[in-house]
Formats: sequence, structure tokens, C-alpha cells
Amino acid sequence: MSSLTGLAPAIRVVDLRMRYGRTDVLFGVDLSVDPGEVLALLGPNGAGKTTTIEIMEGFRNRSAGEVGVLGVDPARADELWRARVGIVLQSWRDHGKWRVRQFLANQGALYEPFGTAEVVRPWNVDELLAAVGLSAQAGEQVRRLSGGQRRRLDVAVALVGRPDLVFLDEPTAGLDPRARRDFHDLLRRVASELGVTVLLTTHDLAEAGTLADRIAILVAGRVIAHGTSQQLSRRMAGRDLVRWVADGQPFEESTPDGTAFVRTLLSDDRAGVVTELEVRRASLEDTYLELVLRAENGVTEGGEA
Repeated sequence: MSSLTGLAPAIRVVDLRMRYGRTDVLFGVDLSVDPGEVLALLGPNGAGKTTTIEIMEGFRNRSAGEVGVLGVDPARADELWRARVGIVLQSWRDHGKWRVRQFLANQGALYEPFGTAEVVRPWNVDELLAAVGLSAQAGEQVRRLSGGQRRRLDVAVALVGRPDLVFLDEPTAGLDPRARRDFHDLLRRVASELGVTVLLTTHDLAEAGTLADRIAILVAGRVIAHGTSQQLSRRMAGRDLVRWVADGQPFEESTPDGTAFVRTLLSDDRAGVVTELEVRRASLEDTYLELVLRAENGVTEGGEA
């Protein structure tokens, strides 16, 4: 899961804005994804992730800004461009009576006119079923698949045209922990072995950190932070959470230096009798949630509204 340096970005978004009627939902979003890179677009529900990804997929017209995907404006893209893009939706429940292999072969046939000498389309169905771990289910009806197997089929449908880029919108929503882990393994193979550029949206911080080369955090229609998981950890983490009880009243304080705070607390006669003292380093999830909350409340990292 690494980008191919020296090449034009697979995705380039500049000052993207979106308005529904009189309501603005995207406010100047900037994104760049290199070929072969996995980018996670992370944020809470209602942040604008799905709107952003639908614009990049060409399913929704933007209000303003520049969008280039594989060198093409999705709003003006042709069928050849669409053959180079794979999409895994949040969920779909059509084609339940089709057999898995039959359905995948039917989808693959749509890509035959767009094959080239360099890129043979579609992917051989049996090879693809083996790649996503569904060979044993090839003859089963789609509706008989488990949730995890259905997600694997979704990925196979997205890959059958041998795309250069795959969009995944909340790909593990509703999966149990084992199915989620298996899906993560599959996606890592897709990115590393096939060299496919991947953009996925999620509200799961652990998932983003596990799968992505870089993470962009979208809150209330704005990208408030971006970088590798390690870079964001250094930026977002680093505060201690101090909890204590004084004269029967519980208290809680977030501070950059828990040791210094406790020393001051215990030396302050006004603090009363301190009991049940607890100090812990805030996790990346804790600090992410704090950053999201501050952004939604219009508070900058410096603490000003």
C-alpha cells in the first residue's frame, strides 16, 4: 500500500463545494491521492463523506471547485473512464436469485468493449473468485451468502473490470468482527498486489489506521486534518485525562501534562480532600473524538471559537 511517486495524482480535488438548496454541505474540500495509494476519508455521520465520494464517482454534480479523477472531470466522464473505476457501495440487495459466478460473469461482460492490449477486460471470473475467496460459493445464490461473503462479492464486482481506482463507501458497515477482519485482509491484498488506488470512507478510526497509507478527516464539510496515521497520532494525541473526587464531587480535566496538573491539584488547599485519583493518556480515538467535537463547535486547535 504505497503510492507511485512522480506520477500525476489519481485524484485531485481543489476547493470542492456543495450546496443543496440554501444549505451548504461542503466548504472548500481539498484532497489529493497518488496512484497506488490507499486514502481513508474519515469522519462522523453527516460530515459530507458520501457526498464527496459521489461527486468523485460522477454520480453527483458539484456546486463549485475542481475535481480530477484519473485525469478526467467526473462530471464529463465517458464510459471508458467508468470502466477504469470500481465502486463498492455501502450496501445493495439486488440480484439475490443469481448464482455468484453467473452474476459476476454477467457484470464482467459489460467491460469487454473497453479492454485494451495493455489491460485485458474483464478479469477471468474463476481467477477473481479465487482472489476474493469465493470459489466455494461460485454456485450459490447471492441471497444465500453471509454478510462477509456478500462484501467479498461486492469487491469482486468492483474489480471485475480491472479498474485503476476503487471507491469504497463504508465498506465494513454491519459486518461482525471476524468478517470485518477478513475484509481488511482482502483489501490489503487488493491494494498491495494489484496496485489499485483506493479511496474509502469510514467513521471507524481503527479501520482507517489499519488500511490506509494516509487519512483525511472530514467534519461538517471541511477537511480538518490529514496525514499518515503516525502523523495524526502525534498531532492529535498527547493529552492526559485526569479524574478525581473531591469532597464527594467527581471532576475531570484534560491536560497536556498530567503529572504537573496532579502536583498542582494536591498542593492546592482549595481542592478539598482528593480521592479516587486517576491519570491516563488519552487514546487516539479519544483525541480524534475531541478534535471532531471541537470542529463541530467551531473551536480551533488554539481554543478559540
